[in-house]
Amino acid sequence: MNRPMAVITGASSGIGEVFARRLAADHDLLLIARRKEKLEDLAAELAAKAGCAVSVLAADLSNEEGLAEAVRRVASLDPLALLVNNAGFGSRGAFWEADRYEQEQMHRLHVLATVRLTHAALGKMVRQNAGGVINVASVSAFVRVAGNASYAATKSWMTAFTEGLYLELKSARSAVKVQALCPGYTYSEFHDRLQLDRKRIAPLSFWTSAELVVDESLQGLRKGKLFVVPGWRYRAIVALISKLPVSVRLAIESAVSKARAGEK
Repeated sequence: MNRPMAVITGASSGIGEVFARRLAADHDLLLIARRKEKLEDLAAELAAKAGCAVSVLAADLSNEEGLAEAVRRVASLDPLALLVNNAGFGSRGAFWEADRYEQEQMHRLHVLATVRLTHAALGKMVRQNAGGVINVASVSAFVRVAGNASYAATKSWMTAFTEGLYLELKSARSAVKVQALCPGYTYSEFHDRLQLDRKRIAPLSFWTSAELVVDESLQGLRKGKLFVVPGWRYRAIVALISKLPVSVRLAIESAVSKARAGEK
């Protein structure tokens, strides 16, 4: 008997890997990431432990060829229960000093890949009147600091895009669910790749596990929550910052940016 199918991008590590581990208990999986060996190792482990069917696609979703193949695979799945748009990366430094190609790749991955994969998934889900899409955004969608302009902008776009989809699905009286998952600092390879010292970024009490992030996301999806911000500290920050006048918010963001710059 076939299980519901879930597709996870950025599945080779961190939040994406934990989504795969949590969903393997009752879903078949399509895991997408760039690192084929890590995907295959994870697929073999999950298939052996959970008895699920796992297929992998090694693809760079910021690349047209890789994204086109991923879209084709998603469009071929029937039925499709869940899409998790998790693939992403960050950068450091002022926008005008950053490598322009890397900045464009970030926008392609966070924005265009999300658009095309979500379009392919929702076309199927709306017809079957079931399923869900989780777009992994960030607390940076609400609170910005200097040095990550493109990252914050693309994550802000993801939250706005997801909200728009929510309104359209609600207007269509569709049972399909969408969620913008907005984690704060999370233990994963994300910051390791940027060669950042976690202790210098934020107090350790502000770091959350990928397991907490995923568990709160899946619980929120079951309840139909549009925005999920894991961790009480981050929920408090987002709730407060969203109520402040723009001038006050910018002053806080500027002060945090200066403090972080002084620690480098």
